[in-house]
Amino acid sequence: MNVRRSRIAVPAAALGLLALSACGSSNAADGKDGGKLDVAASFYPMQFLAEEIGGEHVSVDALTKPGIEPHDLELAPRQIAELGESDMILYLGGMQPAVDEAVEQSSVANKVDAAGLTDLDLHSSGDGHDHANGHEEEHGHGEEHGHEEHGHEHEEASGEGEATDPHFWLDPVKYAEAAKGVGKALEKADPDHAADYKKNTTALVEKLDGLNKDFEDGLKDTKTKTFITSHTAFGYLAERYGLDQEGVTGIDPKAEPSPARMKELQQVAKEEKVSTIFFETLASDKTAKTLAADTGLKTGVLDPLEGITDRSKGDDYIEVMRANLTALKTALGAK
Repeated sequence: MNVRRSRIAVPAAALGLLALSACGSSNAADGKDGGKLDVAASFYPMQFLAEEIGGEHVSVDALTKPGIEPHDLELAPRQIAELGESDMILYLGGMQPAVDEAVEQSSVANKVDAAGLTDLDLHSSGDGHDHANGHEEEHGHGEEHGHEEHGHEHEEASGEGEATDPHFWLDPVKYAEAAKGVGKALEKADPDHAADYKKNTTALVEKLDGLNKDFEDGLKDTKTKTFITSHTAFGYLAERYGLDQEGVTGIDPKAEPSPARMKELQQVAKEEKVSTIFFETLASDKTAKTLAADTGLKTGVLDPLEGITDRSKGDDYIEVMRANLTALKTALGAK
């Protein structure tokens, strides 16, 4: 809440009462939001986990509203204040610098960084190369690459080299690992409803296991293993299902490709029999469409699921991921 500063002195006793009142108003057990646990979720993949696992016992506030590119999020003072009144914060360290800073300054007891719930890998942040074979052996996992320092390197303007890739939720297996961690965090924060959180976690993990099997079956026999995207958000998905991702740009969606990279992609498309250039819903499609026009290829949507809007091909994570599977099967020539 924005309050105009005043030079009028306020008695210490009154300040004490105000502080107690503020603390009381932020306690879910005292009736805020009907006694539900207030969870602040940094962006959609975190929101989905909180809502699916928390169910009727949580009230989830998404810091990144529909249609906003999560990487570009700036928090208003009101949002920062509301964040501090939450019972739990669920976020992904390194994904959104503004959120990282607000979380660090917050005194909320239950802070859950999803980057610590599954391994994060180094992926290309520059020329967009991201090949699945042997990737994990070469680069290792995120625990060794400092995601605890929030991985801000993936936002570097230079766009060169490699950086920790935050897009783990596009791999249903890794997303299920994170779901289990969120479930345990909710049980700890709200032990009275622990049984329901366990049940909801199990149900979500089963859905994600089923989604993983559908991807495995759908992509195991294709004419090509290479797909081209507007930016390399799909490294974990490519690794999981034995595909090769080629990005017009690297992990940073704001980076601009060099003429050499565009020429290289034209050659890749020809050699690997690529049929489709994928763009996404929240970022500009201009470069992808330019490349498609230059190569005579089709365009399609491969959604990185950083947010759900009326342009999304589904109402939630599961539906949009199934739409992604359909798009990949078509583009790769699944048999």
